[in-house]
Amino acid sequence: MRDYQMFINGQWCNSSKGTTFASLNPYTQQPWALIPQAAIEDVEWAVQSATNAFYATWRDYNGTERAKLMNNLADLLEENANLLAEIETTDNGKVIRETKNQVYFAARGYRFFAGAANKIYGEVIPLDDPDLFDYTIRTPLGVSLLIISWNSPLSLIANKLAPALAAGNTVIIKPSEHASASTLEFAKLVEKAGFPPGVINVVTGDGEVGKYLTEHPGIKKISFTGGAETGKRIAETAARNLVPVTLELGGKSPNIVFEDAELSKAVIGAVAGIFAATGQTCIAGSRLLVQRSIYQEFVEKVVEKTKSIRLGNPLNPETEMGPVANKQQFDKILGMIEKAKAEGAQVITGGYSPQSEELQNGYFLNPTIFSDVQNDMEIACEEVFGPVLSIIPFEDLEEAIQIANDTKYGLAAGIWTTDFKKIHYLTRKLEAGTVWVNTYRTAAPNAPFGGIKNSGYGKERSLEAIKEFTYVKNVMMNFSDEERDPFSIKV
Repeated sequence: MRDYQMFINGQWCNSSKGTTFASLNPYTQQPWALIPQAAIEDVEWAVQSATNAFYATWRDYNGTERAKLMNNLADLLEENANLLAEIETTDNGKVIRETKNQVYFAARGYRFFAGAANKIYGEVIPLDDPDLFDYTIRTPLGVSLLIISWNSPLSLIANKLAPALAAGNTVIIKPSEHASASTLEFAKLVEKAGFPPGVINVVTGDGEVGKYLTEHPGIKKISFTGGAETGKRIAETAARNLVPVTLELGGKSPNIVFEDAELSKAVIGAVAGIFAATGQTCIAGSRLLVQRSIYQEFVEKVVEKTKSIRLGNPLNPETEMGPVANKQQFDKILGMIEKAKAEGAQVITGGYSPQSEELQNGYFLNPTIFSDVQNDMEIACEEVFGPVLSIIPFEDLEEAIQIANDTKYGLAAGIWTTDFKKIHYLTRKLEAGTVWVNTYRTAAPNAPFGGIKNSGYGKERSLEAIKEFTYVKNVMMNFSDEERDPFSIKV
């Protein structure tokens, strides 16, 4: 058993109430780490510490000074990639080949925003009056609350923390109670990197801790990754306090395959788009739209590829798909599979939990595919967040667009075609924050990410993310030697 502490004001501490909860390994269903359950007093201390650090030190660090510390952190992430990946895999069941890559991707994110930290420019605005000089400054918002889901903690933290720090904000990180260990391990690197006390704080606990934080008047910015319903509640709370929010929520993303696509590549993209990360990713291509002229051939190829996926111990580098992260999610996915069957969707592979001796103790589900799904079935409308694919046929371009956009979500979409005219037409018509063309589930720290509709609002990654953690301050200066009558000033 690992025994973790919270990180507040540069100090390691237990809950002031002495309470903890166990984290379960989804591969073994056995407890492996003890996590502090924060009390209200701990939350108050974290907010006060972040507030003090913002006003006393961090907002006055110049961009070059902030960048140095962020690059230190990136170096430490790379040096400790194996350990961090092992801890995250143990905590949430994601295969280690992916968690390790995500640590390196996170390091790239800190380096990118370190490079941006001294390039947060305003602009000069020409006015009609030659005696007036006007310009803008991008100013940090203050104490920022970063709420992280359990599926990719270290990667999600980087998406939020890197731009927040670069812009001059202090932060409180609240990881999911289902996967807190890698975040607390990450905080050890924050300490080693040399950040001043209070700039980065980690508070752990259940949803009540998160609720108290979102309602706290000391919080000046909230960035949340998680489910749409929780996101709506956070947005309502933030609105009452007039706090700006970035929401990165769920998806029901269409992955569209046309008859002129390179089918071998599209098969890999379709399978990886949903079954990588055990389908527990907001960008999962969970609706596979296939043109009817190639439907039968393509579905057979997808099923064949899916059956070859290697399930097993997520710490084994050869494993391609690990267990579902926790029992709550496992039960939800099984329930949605059964409902889809009752609605008439046809299971063509999977749909059950494997019974092999190696896998029977973990929260494993075989990769599941439903064919000939109607777009109004629950399995096609609601986010499963698991290894479940719905295949939907379409006739032509316009029907593909209609089906793709007929969803309350708008996070991502994929297009598989060799027709460039079709590509340009579709990228304009599809309602999604990211559109991949002849690829799927690829990312870069300097490319913006974020959705529309029930997938949330605001952007992470890229220079767009800097805007999420700053406000624009306008400065207007009068250079005239003449005294002005205040009642005759032009506006």
